[in-house]
Amino acid sequence: MSWTGYKKSFKAYLQLEKGLSKNTIEAYLDDVNKLTQFVDFHQLNLSPQEFTLKYLREFIGWLHELGLSAFSQARIISGIKAFFEFLLNEEIIKASPAELLEAPRLARNLPDVLSGQEIDKILDFIDLSIPFGHRNRAIVETLYSCGLRVSELVNLKLTDIYPQEKFIRVTGKGDKERLVPIGKIALKQIANYTKERAQSKIDTGSKNILFLNNRGKAISRVMVFLIVKKLVKEAGIKKSISPHTFRHSFATVLIENGADLRAVQAMLGHASITTTEIYTHLDRKYLHQIVNKYHPRGNNN
Repeated sequence: MSWTGYKKSFKAYLQLEKGLSKNTIEAYLDDVNKLTQFVDFHQLNLSPQEFTLKYLREFIGWLHELGLSAFSQARIISGIKAFFEFLLNEEIIKASPAELLEAPRLARNLPDVLSGQEIDKILDFIDLSIPFGHRNRAIVETLYSCGLRVSELVNLKLTDIYPQEKFIRVTGKGDKERLVPIGKIALKQIANYTKERAQSKIDTGSKNILFLNNRGKAISRVMVFLIVKKLVKEAGIKKSISPHTFRHSFATVLIENGADLRAVQAMLGHASITTTEIYTHLDRKYLHQIVNKYHPRGNNN
């Protein structure tokens, strides 16, 4: 079987057995495509059965020469490992050459977060008298109140909101659903917006979508980015802020105030607790700031 045949089988495996989303499957296949590009570029004429750890290490070196970041290299290695694991499970190969392949060390840069005062400052610059003012207020409140990814926000449906129970249903990565608590302030802003929304023209296919654009269709991720960027600029905040910053701020304030890490993991929809643990580092940074500010020996720590 050719590389093309193996990739088709791998795609079917990811779709039918793993049940992964379309975007995730495309990312995995793109990783394998890079491996075959490496084979073609160096005229190696290797089949998957002939691949060794030595060739894979040369492949990673080639990616580095192409200028790919350590983060991109690590993601590609993850896809390659999944591909060879599939071949191993199908007994196409006897051992995976990627088993001992190490990803480059990644520096874990702590993301910017917004303080409560900065959140309030941003909200103060939302003009509720203009069209979509209530929508924009509801968007920011929901991002901050529930710690959503922007992709999760734009896909929220009216039927995902449970105001009596004070929960929303969120569809995250891999189409996994979770229930996330939502505060009364965010619920109030959503209610204000839905009154305004009911008076506007709505596209037939978007009647159940919560946040709409001026054409009555689901608002795009790009539009949410532009809304946040405009508000941050008007508020005079100099930090690097995106819709994802509200998610970081949500998690950070919970950890700082003693929330259980597992509970935060569940609300954020992280598959692994190690992903959530970055917020404990943020918390430690905050604690150092407190000691440095208030302890008489703080500056020496």
